[in-house]
Amino acid sequence: MAEPFYITTAIAYPNGRPHIGHAYEAIAADAIARFQRAMGRDVRLVTGTDEHGLKMDQTARKLGRDTLEFATEMSNYFREMCATLNISYDAFRRTTEEQHKAASIAIWQAMEAAGDLYLDRYEGWYSVRDEAFYDESELTDGEGGQRLSPQGTPVEWTVEESWFFRLSKYRDYLIELNESPGFLEPESRRNEVLAFLKGNELRDLSVSRTSFDWGVPVPGSPGHVMYVWVDALTTYLTGIGFPARDGEFARFWPANLHLIGKDIVRFHTVYWPAFLKSAGLPAPKAVFGHGFLLHRGEKMSKSLGNVVDPLELAERFGVDQLRYFLLREVSFGQDGSYSAEAIVTRCNAELANSFGNLAQRVLSQVFKNCDGYLPEISGHTEEDNALFELVQRVVGREMPEAFAALALNQGIEAWMSAVFACNAYIDSQAPWALKKTDPARMQTVLATLYIAIAQLGTAILPIIPGSAGKLLDAMGIAADLRSYSGIQSHWYSPLAESGFRLDQPVGLFPRLELPADEAAD
Repeated sequence: MAEPFYITTAIAYPNGRPHIGHAYEAIAADAIARFQRAMGRDVRLVTGTDEHGLKMDQTARKLGRDTLEFATEMSNYFREMCATLNISYDAFRRTTEEQHKAASIAIWQAMEAAGDLYLDRYEGWYSVRDEAFYDESELTDGEGGQRLSPQGTPVEWTVEESWFFRLSKYRDYLIELNESPGFLEPESRRNEVLAFLKGNELRDLSVSRTSFDWGVPVPGSPGHVMYVWVDALTTYLTGIGFPARDGEFARFWPANLHLIGKDIVRFHTVYWPAFLKSAGLPAPKAVFGHGFLLHRGEKMSKSLGNVVDPLELAERFGVDQLRYFLLREVSFGQDGSYSAEAIVTRCNAELANSFGNLAQRVLSQVFKNCDGYLPEISGHTEEDNALFELVQRVVGREMPEAFAALALNQGIEAWMSAVFACNAYIDSQAPWALKKTDPARMQTVLATLYIAIAQLGTAILPIIPGSAGKLLDAMGIAADLRSYSGIQSHWYSPLAESGFRLDQPVGLFPRLELPADEAAD
């Protein structure tokens, strides 16, 4: 049986439509999931929407909407985003689903049975926008004396009866966990969390609210609903069948990777592991806090008028072009910047001019000079073998190692080096000239390139699944060969002997043009 691999995105808060940050995280998670499938793993990718909490209820009320009806509409926009961006999730979970409510109650009762919940009075600072509590020492002063959270969001003084979780009990455990190699990456995030854990007395956490009722009811405590983060984080369990502890849950928990934004690292590396420990469940194996996407180097905000709909970007430039740009351009884990000019420049240079043109040149010559049948091999030269060796090193070692380490842009960079090598090879071998002087050698050169292109197309599938899939379909590459090991197997001769015939090739990546409104900026 294949080794399991369980990856999740953060569970999106749908009080607004998806923005580019949601798209970036979903694309990255999907690329990692597709890579792990191509490595032979049994993968589960879970995403969804976190629909409870005061912020959601307030937004719906301001619009004069029923909260569940509003949540359903907004959740559907996130489903639409996933469908448009070709996100291959295995489960999309909503926190308003009955199974999820049962899961939240189950983990609450497990924490209660462990003696980690007690009833008291909460007085302190709370950010509605973050759905988070903050200590006085973490706050700063904003305009007009408004107190602000570390995220720059307004906080308000809150007083109410609350259930508390004995977070302070787990301080030593949390320090040890976060110091464990590989648990929290990148290193800068780990340093931040450890500074928080070591530099502050870890206070018990308020985990219920009585000032509103839009949430999962606390079992046996009328008038209380669960703190939204208890509910939201439990979605990672719901996605694989919890509260059942057998079947998929037993196979896939603990998660291999929670992929999240850097602004919610504390929830995933302090609160979540403590909840799990209390409930008798193991912590996730790894948490990765990626950076933010900036528009022309600036944070996006409605007031600046630079908020961009990711679906609009996908429509303007292409789904695979957007996926490629975001994962190629940004060093994963750090903040990155995007603009229309950058998307056009990068995708034209690398997808259209380099890889797309390479495939079109080679397949067109096979179609024209070999009547579409796969060219014959008449012995390989040192140049052929050098190209094979380089491509196989990239596909067989460099890309898998980089992707496994979540160095996505480094894996793509290695792929581009092999694409450049193929272009240099075709220019030096000049099969169009060999057609007249040495037809047998022409066929060998085209066969060498055909094999290399199939390997490179398979290797880049996790990043641009639609375009690479179309290419491999056209080349006759069977589904069972589209893995990092399968495409390096002995497949070319059997395919040629089967009588496979190439159709008229169609270009993969039309050149992008900069929209007039962007060009004028």
